[in-house]
Amino acid sequence: MHARVTRYEGNPQHLETAIKNINEQVIPGAKKIAGFKGGYWLIDRASGKGFSVTLFESESALRASEDASAKLRSDAATASGAKITGVERYEVIAEVPVQAPAMSAR
Repeated sequence: MHARVTRYEGNPQHLETAIKNINEQVIPGAKKIAGFKGGYWLIDRASGKGFSVTLFESESALRASEDASAKLRSDAATASGAKITGVERYEVIAEVPVQAPAMSAR
Protein backbone atom coordinates (compact mmCIF):
# COMPACT_ATOMS: atom_id res chain seq x y z
CA MET A 1 0.00 0.00 0.00
CA HIS A 2 1.12 3.57 -0.68
CA ALA A 3 0.08 6.91 0.81
CA ARG A 4 -0.02 10.52 -0.26
CA VAL A 5 0.31 13.08 2.54
CA THR A 6 -0.84 16.62 1.79
CA ARG A 7 -0.31 19.58 4.12
CA TYR A 8 -2.63 22.59 4.13
CA GLU A 9 -2.64 25.95 5.89
CA GLY A 10 -5.77 28.04 6.08
CA ASN A 11 -7.77 30.48 8.11
CA PRO A 12 -9.36 28.83 11.16
CA GLN A 13 -12.51 30.86 10.48
CA HIS A 14 -13.02 28.95 7.21
CA LEU A 15 -12.70 25.44 8.63
CA GLU A 16 -16.42 24.66 8.50
CA THR A 17 -16.39 25.44 4.77
CA ALA A 18 -13.35 23.19 4.36
CA ILE A 19 -14.96 20.35 6.31
CA LYS A 20 -18.16 20.59 4.27
CA ASN A 21 -16.16 20.53 1.03
CA ILE A 22 -14.14 17.52 2.17
CA ASN A 23 -17.28 15.57 3.05
CA GLU A 24 -19.36 16.59 0.03
CA GLN A 25 -16.74 16.82 -2.74
CA VAL A 26 -13.32 15.44 -1.86
CA ILE A 27 -14.27 12.11 -0.28
CA PRO A 28 -16.85 11.18 -2.95
CA GLY A 29 -14.31 12.17 -5.63
CA ALA A 30 -11.52 10.15 -4.02
CA LYS A 31 -13.75 7.07 -3.82
CA LYS A 32 -14.06 7.15 -7.62
CA ILE A 33 -10.28 6.95 -8.16
CA ALA A 34 -9.05 3.49 -9.16
CA GLY A 35 -6.96 1.90 -6.42
CA PHE A 36 -8.12 4.28 -3.65
CA LYS A 37 -8.28 2.35 -0.36
CA GLY A 38 -9.19 5.05 2.18
CA GLY A 39 -8.04 8.24 3.79
CA TYR A 40 -7.84 10.49 6.80
CA TRP A 41 -8.32 14.25 6.94
CA LEU A 42 -6.97 16.00 10.04
CA ILE A 43 -7.18 19.60 11.21
CA ASP A 44 -5.92 21.80 14.01
CA ARG A 45 -8.86 24.10 14.66
CA ALA A 46 -6.70 26.69 16.44
CA SER A 47 -4.10 27.18 13.71
CA GLY A 48 -6.05 26.25 10.58
CA LYS A 49 -3.36 23.73 9.62
CA GLY A 50 -4.38 20.36 8.27
CA PHE A 51 -3.19 17.14 6.71
CA SER A 52 -4.73 14.54 4.51
CA VAL A 53 -3.44 11.00 4.19
CA THR A 54 -4.88 9.09 1.25
CA LEU A 55 -4.15 5.41 0.77
CA PHE A 56 -3.77 3.48 -2.48
CA GLU A 57 -3.45 -0.23 -3.14
CA SER A 58 -0.11 0.10 -4.97
CA GLU A 59 2.52 2.57 -6.07
CA SER A 60 1.20 2.35 -9.62
CA ALA A 61 -2.33 3.21 -8.41
CA LEU A 62 -0.93 6.16 -6.45
CA ARG A 63 0.99 7.42 -9.50
CA ALA A 64 -2.01 6.91 -11.80
CA SER A 65 -4.15 9.01 -9.45
CA GLU A 66 -1.90 12.09 -9.59
CA ASP A 67 -4.02 14.22 -11.95
CA ALA A 68 -7.38 13.44 -10.35
CA SER A 69 -5.93 13.88 -6.86
CA ALA A 70 -4.28 17.19 -7.78
CA LYS A 71 -7.66 18.52 -8.95
CA LEU A 72 -9.37 17.41 -5.73
CA ARG A 73 -6.60 19.04 -3.65
CA SER A 74 -6.74 22.27 -5.61
CA ASP A 75 -10.54 22.47 -5.50
CA ALA A 76 -10.55 21.79 -1.74
CA ALA A 77 -7.95 24.47 -1.08
CA THR A 78 -9.72 27.01 -3.28
CA ALA A 79 -13.12 26.36 -1.66
CA SER A 80 -11.80 27.21 1.80
CA GLY A 81 -9.09 29.73 0.97
CA ALA A 82 -6.37 27.35 2.15
CA LYS A 83 -2.87 26.96 0.74
CA ILE A 84 -1.31 23.59 -0.08
CA THR A 85 2.09 23.63 1.62
CA GLY A 86 3.33 20.18 0.69
CA VAL A 87 2.55 16.90 -1.02
CA GLU A 88 4.62 13.80 -0.29
CA ARG A 89 4.34 10.12 -1.18
CA TYR A 90 5.23 7.17 1.00
CA GLU A 91 5.19 3.40 1.08
CA VAL A 92 3.09 2.06 3.95
CA ILE A 93 5.27 -0.45 5.81
CA ALA A 94 3.01 -1.31 8.76
CA GLU A 95 -0.63 -0.98 9.70
CA VAL A 96 -2.75 -1.48 12.79
CA PRO A 97 -6.38 -1.65 11.62
CA VAL A 98 -8.92 0.39 13.54
CA GLN A 99 -11.04 -1.97 15.60
CA ALA A 100 -14.72 -1.46 16.27
CA PRO A 101 -15.54 -1.03 19.96
CA ALA A 102 -16.61 -4.23 21.69
CA MET A 103 -20.31 -4.50 22.38
CA SER A 104 -21.06 -4.73 26.08
CA ALA A 105 -23.35 -7.49 27.29
CA ARG A 106 -26.49 -6.29 29.02
